[in-house]
Amino acid sequence: MAKLDVRMPKMGESITEGTVLEWHKKPGDAIAMDESLLEIGTDKVDTDIPSPGAGTLAEILVQEGETVDVGTVIAVIESDVGSNENGPESGDAVASEAETEDVQAGPAEPLEPAAAVDAAEMPNTVDAAGPESTRPVDKAEAPTPSGATVEVVMPKMGESIVEGTVLTWIKKPGDDIALDEPILEIATDKVDTEVPSPSAGTLVEILVPEGETVDVGTPIAVIAIKDVTADVTPTPLAFKPDPVEESSSTPSAQTPLIEDTPSTTISRQAGAGQFYSPLVRSIAQKEGLSDTELASIPGSGRDGRVSKNDVMLYLKNRSTPKKPSLSKRTLLSPKAPIPKPVEGDRVEVEKMDRMRQLISEHMTRSKATSAHVTSFGEADVTNLVRLRERNKNAFIDREGVKLTYTPFFVYAAVEALRDHPILNSSIVGDEIHYHKDYHIGIAVTIGKTGLVVPVIHKAGQKNLVGLAHAAADIAERSRNKQLLPDELQGGTFTVTNVGSLGSLMGTPIIHQPQVGILATGVIKKRPVVIEAGAMGDTIGVRHMMYISLSYDHRIVDGAMGSSFLQKYIDVLESFDPDEIIK
Repeated sequence: MAKLDVRMPKMGESITEGTVLEWHKKPGDAIAMDESLLEIGTDKVDTDIPSPGAGTLAEILVQEGETVDVGTVIAVIESDVGSNENGPESGDAVASEAETEDVQAGPAEPLEPAAAVDAAEMPNTVDAAGPESTRPVDKAEAPTPSGATVEVVMPKMGESIVEGTVLTWIKKPGDDIALDEPILEIATDKVDTEVPSPSAGTLVEILVPEGETVDVGTPIAVIAIKDVTADVTPTPLAFKPDPVEESSSTPSAQTPLIEDTPSTTISRQAGAGQFYSPLVRSIAQKEGLSDTELASIPGSGRDGRVSKNDVMLYLKNRSTPKKPSLSKRTLLSPKAPIPKPVEGDRVEVEKMDRMRQLISEHMTRSKATSAHVTSFGEADVTNLVRLRERNKNAFIDREGVKLTYTPFFVYAAVEALRDHPILNSSIVGDEIHYHKDYHIGIAVTIGKTGLVVPVIHKAGQKNLVGLAHAAADIAERSRNKQLLPDELQGGTFTVTNVGSLGSLMGTPIIHQPQVGILATGVIKKRPVVIEAGAMGDTIGVRHMMYISLSYDHRIVDGAMGSSFLQKYIDVLESFDPDEIIK
């Protein structure tokens, strides 16, 4: 009976880890092909993972609530279908036993389209025994009683990775080590991960202590090999790189910069796609740097990424005193001490679920980043209401989706953005980046648990029919947890319909790294004054709606915000109630 390894899938370019939220099956359960096996959560989306094949769930390796790196084996399925050396051809990030026993240095084999994730997204599995991570050692360099040693070097975990930080040594000198057994944990710009042993043997010497950062290829430990023939000969080894002199800013072993603490104010990913490595985040926390202050540091790394040296140079020249680091509790509620229970009080304590924690972090970070200002307007949408009423029945019969107000609201937003490109931009350091495409996020409520903001990409290239299909599709898949992380990224402006829940108006918080978000209120019939020119004013019953625009006052002034609102209102009021939407 063949065994299939189920691995944590990669759900997008920026996703490096996932959390097992719930197992739908338990060991011993029979599983059909593509049957829902478990639910996972990433920092972008929660989604169900289908089974890669029919069989029996033999073993669960990662328990509910645990977070592991992409590519980590999380379960084993015993399948009736025979395996081959290339592994199965279906399922999420699955490898056969034959694959897992070999050194993996390339991408996984192509998967069937039925998989929840594109196989091209699968990461290379790199370990210390791979061609980029281990090299042969001259016996004369590090003699041991057994006469054969191998150096473990800082592995290269990606094209842009040039250094790594030793977080924790799992083994200590003198410990016996099995082949592929984890010996230490490292941190890079991309991910924190364990490094497996390239050989069975004994850990003789640790060359790089915890907390120290070294370049890729630097020797970090020495292992005495038990069986030279078995462990050294088959392993492809890379050329020994010349040692690189450490920068004077490299932290010492006596002052570890990576601390195992939940109290951090620095987000893993900041505005405009900026990614902060674990090392940079730990330095920022230790030195009391806020998200805003860290974002102001110019990056010298690839694609403008902020490196350790950039932060250290900034700290050296900073004149302001060091601020104490804030815990997550302090960040979320800076002036709210934990109340003492009063005798007789009835209090129920409930831990925030994962979605609420993410929303809390995102909203707090946005308020700390952007200078929020909100302007308000009012639109007479009587013609829009009549247009929708006239078309909605024929539209659902012809198109198969309901004609809601959302496509009209998105269409009007795009038209207003064409005239006000500053609202379709983002701030990167001291630069304004204008986006030429209109990627409009729409807020979708998920029951009573929270909301997500999926994105209608290239909304400016769609007519009302196309926008209606796109909005219905992503709203439905949002509620069914079928979104991919990439569908929650890349938005340049957001529209939220607070009126769908009965609110007159709202003051929405900007969705970073955008600079504007528009809220449409409930449509209500009210008596209003109608200007009739020379015939005199009249009073009539009209469908009225309040509109609010929150914008980043760092680059959007009140005049520009008001002008955008007026253009948006003009578009909403210009719809022809007699038009047939096709």
